[in-house]
Amino acid sequence: MDLGKLEDEAKQLVDERGGMKSVEEDAMEVKDIATGDGSLTEKAEKTAEALKDPGAPGDGSPAPTS
Repeated sequence: MDLGKLEDEAKQLVDERGGMKSVEEDAMEVKDIATGDGSLTEKAEKTAEALKDPGAPGDGSPAPTS
């Protein structure tokens, strides 16, 4: 396994999602969903929908290109 290539791909993914701030906002959003009310199925659906839009909800972060 080429760790340098893996690192480059991870950096590219983070950049495509709007940078580290956007990734941190995504993580907080997922945490809020996971600790909130609802069934596991509802939480999974909310999480999938939330991750379609990078960053905090409605913050104007760029949409993913792929």
